[in-house]
Amino acid sequence: MRFVLAILAFAAAAVLVGIGIAQRTVFLEPDKVSLGAVVENQASYTVLTPEALAANPGKQTITVSGGGPVHLAYGRTEDVLSWIGEDPYVSVGYDGEAGELTSEVVVAQPVDDNTPGTPATDEPQADEESESAEAEPDPAASPVGSDLWLDEFTGDRTLTTTVDVPEGITVLVSSDGTAPAPGRIVVAWPLDNATPWAGPLIAGGALLFIVGIVLVISGVLAHRRSRGPRRNLPKGPKGKLMRAPRPPRSQRAALGSTGPSRSAGRAKRIALLPVLLVPAIALSACSSDYWPDLSSAPETTAPATPVETAAEGEADEAESTEPEAPAVVPAVTVPQMERIMRRVAVFTTEVDAAADAQQLAERFTGPAYEARKANYAIRKSLPDQASLPAIPAAPLTLTLPQQATGWPRTVLTIAKNNDDETVAPTALVLRQESPRENYKVLYATALVPDADVPEVAPASIGAPPINPEFKGLVMPTGQVAPAYADVLLKGDESEFAQFFDPEGDVIRQQLGVEGQKAIADDLPDTADVAFSNEPGDSPTVALATNDSGALVTVSITQTEKVTPNDGGTIGFKEGQPGAALSGFDEKSAKGVQRVIGIQLMFYVPAVGSEEQIRLLGWSESLIGASEVK
Repeated sequence: MRFVLAILAFAAAAVLVGIGIAQRTVFLEPDKVSLGAVVENQASYTVLTPEALAANPGKQTITVSGGGPVHLAYGRTEDVLSWIGEDPYVSVGYDGEAGELTSEVVVAQPVDDNTPGTPATDEPQADEESESAEAEPDPAASPVGSDLWLDEFTGDRTLTTTVDVPEGITVLVSSDGTAPAPGRIVVAWPLDNATPWAGPLIAGGALLFIVGIVLVISGVLAHRRSRGPRRNLPKGPKGKLMRAPRPPRSQRAALGSTGPSRSAGRAKRIALLPVLLVPAIALSACSSDYWPDLSSAPETTAPATPVETAAEGEADEAESTEPEAPAVVPAVTVPQMERIMRRVAVFTTEVDAAADAQQLAERFTGPAYEARKANYAIRKSLPDQASLPAIPAAPLTLTLPQQATGWPRTVLTIAKNNDDETVAPTALVLRQESPRENYKVLYATALVPDADVPEVAPASIGAPPINPEFKGLVMPTGQVAPAYADVLLKGDESEFAQFFDPEGDVIRQQLGVEGQKAIADDLPDTADVAFSNEPGDSPTVALATNDSGALVTVSITQTEKVTPNDGGTIGFKEGQPGAALSGFDEKSAKGVQRVIGIQLMFYVPAVGSEEQIRLLGWSESLIGASEVK
């Protein structure tokens, strides 16, 4: 009977293990679904629309193939289309009914060949001009390295990458910006091909196999105990059977009585089979795809929203006919800004070392550009002159992008220098003039000691820009620069001094009335000095804070004119930055002048606040020197 049960156990084990293995082999469903498109148009750009990317749920694995370099970038749909501008491109969409990707050529301004009034004889000439234009196309801008992209990838001939883009994101595919974009695109999404019963089936089969082995072993042992013919043995007294005399121990050893021990050894070897087999079977089913997932059971069955509230919300939504306001979109995301800052930091280090003012214009503009450009000119004549502070890449302790409504766009960020704790954090204002231009540093200021930066909106929301004439602040932002320029020039006698907090304002000591007096005292009696301040030409950048105030960044230029008063001449001191920057090493009867560029960041409170305008950061540098004209 035990052998029969063992056979049944082996048969059941084979069936269960076979079904379990079949679920992971012959019956296994695909682990992904793919859609492909072949683009034969010669456009330089191909766009994967949000509809194409969301054709199936899950992460998107995109494979792009072409005959040359391959570039893939993704960003907000509005940003991608703004970057492309008026250039034609291929739009890859999704046809839900057919279940396939579609492609169409999009031209911003199609040319109408049938313009009324055009002579018929001009058509061949137009065709010749068109063919000539096609033969020598204007190079298109390359999207590689644009600050607009949330991320980008490059490859040679073939590129495969997996992304997980949310709604509203578009993928841009290109080659080098001049050659046609790669023509073969495949998008794949993962499928859930887990077989939760494969593991239990294989484990159950292994258990039955062990049961069968145990039945076989026990059957063999029972059979051995009961095997052998029964013989009629002589009976002893009272009819009892007489046992054969037991041989001596020495005779038993000589005979080699090993029968029982051999059967025990075979039984042990048989018992080792399931011990070795079960782990092998178990290892084949150790993946989570083999077992049921019991962790997704709901914690509670109570509704997340009370029934009455949900009904009222639905009624209000049904009655409302007003269009929804567009979602607020910041100019950049935090990861995007971190990548931009790494690029700016590396670029600045390289350009500062080369002192290349022409290349500097790729990433700097306005007062920040003027300061570094002048420093490069001074260092060429005075190699020992210190360069301006480097731009730290990370960490970013604050990122406040403008809420994007078009271009230009601005971002305020504060970067801390981890390499040198004695260096003050740097507050930077970066500006992007157009979609195809990268962000450039407009202002670069060092925070004052213990700067109390007010709370601002998270980077995921951004801050709205404030109009220079906005009346909701203690002073319109457009008046901050001229007002503070007057305070530097006149000190407490200025009519605007009451609006600015003097505590911690070290720039007043250096470039204000005290600093101007110190410069005048150092001059000989035969020379006079005159100072004048005026707002810089750079735009005022003002972003709102959480308390209805504003972070305002401006620039001021201070001109220092030194003229002789005895009819003599005067000039720059030899070996000084003024002489190196101006290149004027002679004496002049008209006098000489220096121009100081001052970059400032303020906190301007809201109307009704008892606070004063507070200086948060500043920097000053020599940006001009010449003979007085």
